[in-house]
Amino acid sequence: MENIKEKIDEVVNKVKNNPDFAKKFQEEPVKALEEVMGVDLPDDKINEVVNVVKTKVNLDNSGIMGKVKGLFN
Repeated sequence: MENIKEKIDEVVNKVKNNPDFAKKFQEEPVKALEEVMGVDLPDDKINEVVNVVKTKVNLDNSGIMGKVKGLFN
């Protein structure tokens, strides 16, 4: 399971730092995840991972750092 957590962190970082990947994740999250993870997971498992990534990205963006970044945009 540690490997999945590492992959989730990798996907979260890629969504935050790579606008092209962020767009792909937004449009086709399952394909984007499978691309990074390198595995074809069952739909129920991949959807769980998609939800975890979305939650982490949203929490980070709505947190204090997201508000600070918003001051400069």
